[in-house]
Amino acid sequence: MHRDGARKSIWQEEIRKFSSEADLHQLYDVAIVGGGITGVSTALKLQQAGKRCILLEAANIGFGTTGGTTAHLNDFFDTTFKEAINDFGLDNAKLLANAGREAIALIENNIQQFGIGCDFERKTGYLFALDEQQQKQLKDIVEGAAEVGHEMTYVEEIPFPIPFKEAVSIPDQAQFHPVKYIKGLCEAFLGLGGVIIEDCRSESHDEQQNHVILKTSGGEIKAKNVIYATHIPPGMSVLHITNAPYRSYALAFSLKDGKYPEGLGYDLIDPYHYYRVQEIDGQKLLIAGGEDHKTGHEEDTGECFSRLENYVRKYFDVETVYYSWSSQYYEPVDGFPYIGKLPGSDGKIFTATGFRGNGMIFGTISSQILSDLIVTGSSKYEDAFSPSRIKPIAGFADFVKENAVVAYDFIKDKLFAEKINSLTEVKEGEAKVVKYEGESYALYKESNGKVHLVKSTCPHAKCEVRWNSAELSWDCPCHGSRFNVNGKLLTGPTVRDLPRVDTDSEI
Repeated sequence: MHRDGARKSIWQEEIRKFSSEADLHQLYDVAIVGGGITGVSTALKLQQAGKRCILLEAANIGFGTTGGTTAHLNDFFDTTFKEAINDFGLDNAKLLANAGREAIALIENNIQQFGIGCDFERKTGYLFALDEQQQKQLKDIVEGAAEVGHEMTYVEEIPFPIPFKEAVSIPDQAQFHPVKYIKGLCEAFLGLGGVIIEDCRSESHDEQQNHVILKTSGGEIKAKNVIYATHIPPGMSVLHITNAPYRSYALAFSLKDGKYPEGLGYDLIDPYHYYRVQEIDGQKLLIAGGEDHKTGHEEDTGECFSRLENYVRKYFDVETVYYSWSSQYYEPVDGFPYIGKLPGSDGKIFTATGFRGNGMIFGTISSQILSDLIVTGSSKYEDAFSPSRIKPIAGFADFVKENAVVAYDFIKDKLFAEKINSLTEVKEGEAKVVKYEGESYALYKESNGKVHLVKSTCPHAKCEVRWNSAELSWDCPCHGSRFNVNGKLLTGPTVRDLPRVDTDSEI
C-alpha cells in the first residue's frame, strides 16, 4: 500500500487493490470522493441504506491520513469538554461526548457485522499531568468531563514509565489496525454492490438542478449527491480559512526489557505525546507520537523525529526503531469538526473536515451524520458540526492568528526565494525554492546528482511550497497541499500537480 510520504508507516504491509468495473454513464445516488476512513465508512453506510454509491480515490485506499494515523479510538478529544461547554454550551458539549461513544460503537458493530479482523481491542486510557500547570489543565478536563457525564477517575499509578504529578484513567477506549479495518469495509461495500475506482482524481464539480457532474481523471460521473471526504475539500471556500493544516510524527519501536504498557497514554505537553502498543507480524511494538507543527512551518522536519525519539528514550528502554512516519490533519478554528453541507452548495454537496487529532472517531461519526442528512434530511449533529456555522467568539483569536500567518507566508515566500545562477550551486541532497529569470522554482537534487525541478507556486491559492525533508515532499504552508519531488499531487486541497520543468532544456 502506498501513502502520501516517503516514509513507511506501521500499517503499510496491508496491500490490496479494490478498483471494480464501473458504468460511468449511469446516475449514481452518491459519489464519495476520498478513500480513507471517512469516505469508506460513509460509502458503506449509504450503500446499506439502499443508495447506489461510487467511491473515488485519487491514489489507493488508505493513501492519506488513515494510512498514517496512530489509530487511537478515544471518546475524549483534543477539544476538551470544558472548552466545548464554554464555547458551544452544555448541550452541544454533551453531543460531542455522545459522538465519541457512538463512533466507537459504530466501529465495533461494523467489525462484528462483517467479520473484520483488525486487532480491535478495548483499552483504558490514561491522561497524565507532568507539572503544576498541566495539573490545572487536567483539573479543568476532569470537571468538564463530569458535566457531560463522561467518566474520568483519578489514579495513583499509570502503566507508563513517565514521572507524573497527577493522572486519570478513562475506561472503554479502544484501538485497532486502521488499514485492515477499512479493507474490511471496502469488501463489505463491494459485496453490497458498491463501486470503487482507485487512481481516479476528482478535478471539479458542476452542481446542477437535479444532480452533480463530477469531472475526474477517469471521465465524467453524475450523481444526485457528492461527498468530499478528502480531509479538506478542493476549491476555495470558507473552510480553507477556518481550518489550518498540521503535521504529527510517530515512531514504532521494540523495547529491550519487553515491558510494553497496557492502555493508551496521553500527556498534556503542548504539543502532547501519545502512546499505544501494536502487534505486527507477531512482534509487539510501542507507538509514540507527537512533535506536531503547522504544515510547512518547520525548517528541518527530520529534527522532529530526532526530538521525538530522544524524548521517548528518556523514559523507555528502546531497542530498535522499526518505523518512523508523519501524517497530516486539520485544526478547526473553533475546536469542533465541520461535517455537513459544503458552504456555497445548493444542498447536494457535502464534506467532512477539521478533525484535529481525532480522525478515526470523527471520520466514523461522519458516516452516520452524512448518511442521515442524505437519507432522512436531518441529523442530531447537523447544527453543532455545520460547516457553515459562524461563531464570532469561539475561536476568533485563532482565526485571526491563522489567517495572519497565511497572509505572511504568501508574501514572505514571494519576496525571499533565493536567486540562483546555476544548478551547480545546489548541493546534492539539498532542496531549495529558487528564483531564475523572474520565475520561482522548487528544486531538489538527489545524492547521485539527479535534479528534480518544478514550478514552486501551489495551484490552489498561489502560495509558495516549502521543503519537507522528512517525507521528501513539497508542502504548501497556507492550506496543506503536498507534492512529491516531481510535482505529483500527494494531498489536496489543490487538484493539480506542480508543473515539471525539463532541466536539460529550460535551465
